[in-house]
Amino acid sequence: MIRICLIAAVVLGLAVAGVNLIVVRDKITVLVKDRDDWKEQQRVTKLSLDNTNKILVKTAKELTTTKQDLAKANDDLAKAQADNADLTKRNDGLAESLKKTQQERDAAQNDLAAWRALGIPIEKIKATLASLKTVTEERDSILQEKKIVFTEYTRVKSELDFLENPDHVPELPAGLKGKVLVADPKYDFVVLDIGKDKGVLKYGQMLVNRNGKLIAKLQIRSVEDDRSIANIMPGWKIGDVMEGDQVLY
Repeated sequence: MIRICLIAAVVLGLAVAGVNLIVVRDKITVLVKDRDDWKEQQRVTKLSLDNTNKILVKTAKELTTTKQDLAKANDDLAKAQADNADLTKRNDGLAESLKKTQQERDAAQNDLAAWRALGIPIEKIKATLASLKTVTEERDSILQEKKIVFTEYTRVKSELDFLENPDHVPELPAGLKGKVLVADPKYDFVVLDIGKDKGVLKYGQMLVNRNGKLIAKLQIRSVEDDRSIANIMPGWKIGDVMEGDQVLY
C-alpha cells in the first residue's frame, strides 16, 4: 500500500512537473517573443529617431541659410530704397533745373522776339550796349569827381565860415559815429577812427560817450582820409576820455 502511494505520489509529481514545465515553456516562449518584439520596436524607433534627427539637422541648416538669405534680401532692399530715394532726389533736381532752363529759354526767346520786332540788327544792339556801358562808366566817374569836389567845397566853405564866425559849427553827416583810437589826458586831444571818407569836417563838434554816459565834447582840429584829431572842449570834460570810447554827432 505504501509502495502504491509512493508510486502514485511520484506519478502525480511527475505529472505536476510536466504540467509546470509546459506552462513555464509557454511563458518563456511568450517572453522571448515579447523581448524580440520589443527589440524590433526599439530598432524601428531608433531608426525613426535617427531619421528625425537627420531631418532636424537638415531643417536647422536650411533655416540658417534662409535667415542669411532673408538678411541679405533686407540689406538689398534697404540699398535699393536708398538708391531709389537718391534717384528721386536727382530726378527732382533735374526736373527743377530743366524747368528753370525752359523758363530762361522762353524769356530769351521773348527778348529776342521783342528786339526783332524793333527791327534793330544784333550787331547794332551790341554796339549800343557797348556805348551804354561806356556812358555809364563816364557817368559814374563824373559822379565820383562831383562827390570829391563837393566834399572839398564843403570843407573849404566850413573853414571859411569858421574864420568869418568863430562860433560857427559845421554840420556833420547825420548818424556819424566812430571811436577813440588814442587819448592824451595831459594835452586833452584824441585821435578818432573817422575822417574825410565819413564826411568829418574841420571844426565840427562831436560827443564822447561811454556806456550811455556823456564823457566830453570834442572839436575836430585836423582831418585825414580815414582818421581825425580833435581837442576836448573846455568846460565839457566830465571825465577822462579813454581809448575805445564812442564818439557821436
